[in-house]
Amino acid sequence: MTVPYPTPLLATSSKALYHQVSSLLLYQGIFDNPIGEAFLDLLRCLHHNGTNQKPEATVCLQAYGVWFRHLAEAGQSWQDFLLDRLLEDENPFSVRVQREELAQLPTSLQDAARHDLNLIQMVYQCPPEQILQWVIIASQTPVALKAWQVPNQLEFPAEGGQNWGENLAYLVAHYRQKGVGAVAHYRAFRWRGKNLQGVPQIDGVRLADLVGYDDPQKILCQNTQCLLQGLPALNVLLYGSRGSGKSSLVKALVNQYGDRGLRLVEVSPRDLITLPLLVGKLRTYPQKFIIFVDDLSFEEEDERFKSLKVVLEGDLVARPANVVIYATSNRRHLIREFFGDRPSPQDADEVQAWDTVQEKLSFSDRFGLTLTFPPANQDTYLMIVHHLAKQAQINLSETELDFRAKQWATRHNGRSGRTARQFVDYLIGEQGLTSP
Repeated sequence: MTVPYPTPLLATSSKALYHQVSSLLLYQGIFDNPIGEAFLDLLRCLHHNGTNQKPEATVCLQAYGVWFRHLAEAGQSWQDFLLDRLLEDENPFSVRVQREELAQLPTSLQDAARHDLNLIQMVYQCPPEQILQWVIIASQTPVALKAWQVPNQLEFPAEGGQNWGENLAYLVAHYRQKGVGAVAHYRAFRWRGKNLQGVPQIDGVRLADLVGYDDPQKILCQNTQCLLQGLPALNVLLYGSRGSGKSSLVKALVNQYGDRGLRLVEVSPRDLITLPLLVGKLRTYPQKFIIFVDDLSFEEEDERFKSLKVVLEGDLVARPANVVIYATSNRRHLIREFFGDRPSPQDADEVQAWDTVQEKLSFSDRFGLTLTFPPANQDTYLMIVHHLAKQAQINLSETELDFRAKQWATRHNGRSGRTARQFVDYLIGEQGLTSP
């Protein structure tokens, strides 16, 4: 039996609107947030149970005020909120359609998605002004209330009076390109033992901001592009002196390629013990992930060493093609080694002790690529300073800029990209204070 899809008309009453929202089959998660929950509370208040039960005027007014405040805090229109949630909602349809062709999905799942799209369209077409009128009538208030109104920024492509459900292909294409859930909302995450935490505001550094290490940057970008195109990509160790821009380069990649489905997951060294769990979680997503470990090093008998070794070398489970590890370190061999670790012939130590030493020294070789960032010489340091100063529009002559940059490096942290950044930031502040 085929159930006809509802026609996208305006809801004639708050009761009708409440029934539409309650009839969602897949997209209930749209309202699983403060704005959505406040909206549902308002509808329940307006709907009330039983024909003889009237909602108290103050209850309706308070519910409307909570909904209004949440919209104001978000700073977006009610319609944009609904579309945002629709395009990011994680449900059986949005998850499966990223990996399977639409025609291969069960017909009932496709019909449920179309059904929900048309219902959401009805809610979308009920403007805040109409909801405000229902509140005024239900509360019989003499207070002059206001509707939340800001310009809409988003639009679902539906020509004329077309039902949204008839343009399911648009939604499918969006899900495949942008993803759903937290992966659609964030480009960077932190791994905290067993949970992915989205990073709302990531470091804005871009590849164009980084100079002085062009060859490592080129190689790393090429490897990342292989990952994005589904070609073999290698795990990478970025080794070099402090302040040379290793971490900034990795962070810049997500700003460069985030719109192509690249995501960055930062893992602190102490959480490496759960790294296999993270990799197992990420393999289920269609997006591409860089697991970023900053300042990597190990001590003797470190359990984290074994966890990372399993992920780098693999075990019975095939390595996911959508995940690579980019790690930075100031140590070439990652594991601390002491002269006392090296066996002497007269010592009654392990017979194959040299094999153990070699295993420690060769751990970094398990990364497919090792990119070296040598200490910046004076020419490289000044080149970085000039590049950053030009971007910041620092008003100093080349001679004075060079002289002060050298002084800064001598008195502070030596020549490095980090030192150059700190010096130019200081000049920005100095110039801002002296400007009229």
